[in-house]
Amino acid sequence: MKQFSVFIFLLLTGCKIGGPEDLPARNLGFDAFGRYWYQGKAEVNSYALEQFRYGEKREAEAVLVFVTEDLSREKQVKLDVPEKAGKDAQKILKLNFTKKFVTGVYPYSMLLSTFLPVYDSVPAVKIAASVQDWCGQTYAQLNFRNGTYQAERHSFFETEGDQELTLKARAEDELWTLLRLNPNQLPLGKQNLIPGLLDLRFTHQPFKTYQATISLQKISEAIPGFRAEQLQTLEVTYHDYPRQLRIYFTRAFPYQIVGWDELHFLPDGKQEVSRARRKKVMLLAYWHKNRREFVPLRDSLDLHF
Repeated sequence: MKQFSVFIFLLLTGCKIGGPEDLPARNLGFDAFGRYWYQGKAEVNSYALEQFRYGEKREAEAVLVFVTEDLSREKQVKLDVPEKAGKDAQKILKLNFTKKFVTGVYPYSMLLSTFLPVYDSVPAVKIAASVQDWCGQTYAQLNFRNGTYQAERHSFFETEGDQELTLKARAEDELWTLLRLNPNQLPLGKQNLIPGLLDLRFTHQPFKTYQATISLQKISEAIPGFRAEQLQTLEVTYHDYPRQLRIYFTRAFPYQIVGWDELHFLPDGKQEVSRARRKKVMLLAYWHKNRREFVPLRDSLDLHF
């Protein structure tokens, strides 16, 4: 209750909690946000995905899981006993984003985790991505400390190997969660961005910042289950990196993500479009559904991989 009281105070005064001055306050609709995100459940979304890899389109599946939880400000890990953590507890909106598909005889499994503060006006405090296939595994992590991202990447590729560096920019991966809080807080216009960590694994481009333009657009065509006027597009276009991202989401709270397109531009001018469209969505305390009796819930989410 104390945290909620502080939040109401912020809404009334326009104050910020511990963030850079160039970052806007969240300005969330308290009643709607609290009823939706603090009911003890996660929002689980399943998507039919067409994923390009090695020049061919693959039938794939993606899942976006959004849930609120408490993170340690100091350690940037999930708190075991939040009620005993005091000021170290930080309420965050977490996204776990998975992609699974098969290339020829061997499979790919990809996971992106993003931790975005709900009340503190700072960028995502932690972003981690891992990719596994039969050739090996890679892992990358960004930790936001003192105004910059402390970055590390570990790869089985010789040219990438183990890297540690400092990056001063926003991260593309935080946009998926930031639009869920409030699309009006998206950093529009020209930005230096860290590209999506999963995409960097595929392109093998240098692990650094790139210039991009972020914009909100009208959707050009309807998505099954939604009229075009119900939706909006978040578009990220890079100027020196071969990628464009379009995320399609509902204009009304809770700003659900109903699909996306990832465009990869080839040196010969051609483009590959990986496309996802939502199949099912459920509010689910999935962490309590780990017994065999709950396997049919996968059918309810239309999950096959």
